[in-house]
Amino acid sequence: MNLPNPPELLEEMRGPVMWLTINREERRNAISAAVLAGLSNALARANKDRGVRAIVITGTGTRAFCAGADLQSGQSFKFDYSEPHVGFANLFRQAKQSVVPLIARVNGACMAGGMGVMSMCDMVVASSKAIFGLPEVKVGLFPAQVLSVLGQLIPRRVLAEMCLTGEPLSAAQALEYSLINYVSDDLDGKLQWLLERLLDKSPAAIRRGLYTMKKIEAMSFE
Repeated sequence: MNLPNPPELLEEMRGPVMWLTINREERRNAISAAVLAGLSNALARANKDRGVRAIVITGTGTRAFCAGADLQSGQSFKFDYSEPHVGFANLFRQAKQSVVPLIARVNGACMAGGMGVMSMCDMVVASSKAIFGLPEVKVGLFPAQVLSVLGQLIPRRVLAEMCLTGEPLSAAQALEYSLINYVSDDLDGKLQWLLERLLDKSPAAIRRGLYTMKKIEAMSFE
């Protein structure tokens, strides 16, 4: 008897926190159509549910948070060009509109499109063994979509070096450049510490405040 394939995105409520875990460990938690659809659907529901106070995004195992597009599938860069918007870009749009705080739990390699998923989050806690990279130039591509959410997070010259050499940053370097909030050998302990500092505050102030922060970023000073 053939067993059904496990879901590619696991969803679990832990109290008021929605956990979304990319469940493709054998593919280094690479992004698939099902993962994109699951993330998009979950973000939409969470933003309509006042009981959800935060969203944690992570990957299974310890090797990878998300390795980006699944190049082995052969489908990663095939688009319906009649569609003006594609799934990955739409996910970034949703994250930009989210009033529920998004926290990336980076448990391993965060590469290419995984950098986009990490960068669209509001805060990041990383394992000390995590690495962060944009290796697209090594396969003749460039991280254009990822730049839309990563470009304002780190210094311009660091960003240029990452994009043009394809070489990764260590967790310590990512912390130095303020790409992430915290690095810890006790990843879950530090994440729980951060969540507790968030969950004891006003839910209304956080939702309205996050909305305000994101709108201000698109405005002139006046």
